[in-house]
Amino acid sequence: MKNIILPLALFASVLACSTAGAAEIRVIDGDTLSDGEITYRLNGIDAPESGQTCLNSSGTSWRCGEAATAFLVDLLANSDLKCQAMARDRYGRTIATCFASGTDLGKSLVEAGLAWSFRRYDDVYSEAEETAKARHKGVWTGVNQAPWEYREERWTAAKQSAPEGCPIKGNISKNGKIYHAPWSPWYSRTKISPAKGERWFCNEADAIAAGWRAPHWH
Repeated sequence: MKNIILPLALFASVLACSTAGAAEIRVIDGDTLSDGEITYRLNGIDAPESGQTCLNSSGTSWRCGEAATAFLVDLLANSDLKCQAMARDRYGRTIATCFASGTDLGKSLVEAGLAWSFRRYDDVYSEAEETAKARHKGVWTGVNQAPWEYREERWTAAKQSAPEGCPIKGNISKNGKIYHAPWSPWYSRTKISPAKGERWFCNEADAIAAGWRAPHWH
């Protein structure tokens, strides 16, 4: 689930929360986090999806999606989170530049080679990406598929066999109503039972509007 930014003039202030406070900071994936009330989508970056793998210089596969998520978890550990909100996307998430005790989360991920500069929306981290490329950091150690290409490929394949071409699985478990997009690492294992109230969705916005949420990996 990635940026589709809608203008929102009201978002001009700095929103702040602390991991030491009442709100628990939850990392959803390498570029998305939540403080319990607000879900933040980090501006200017696109991290590998949770189930995505990458290749290094020798052609060996590694779990770049999990690495990006773990890296973000480490950045947030014992840190104060402050986010400068910029807009809201179609999924109700707040597009923001976020800092963990002063460290720019988006920039750190790009510098580590664990996220791409999402230039189609904002090229603020394009220079950081070029530096990561030159240093062969993370995803730049090999030739790898950008997250937006990975999502498109998975979506197209899943859509062919999904009911009415709607490939998002709305699962119900002990953790609540959780939807899985085709790029979720649990997608192939998730079975949908309409008798239990589970259902298919054509897009993530519809799933969220119906009361389902994206999975939390950490």
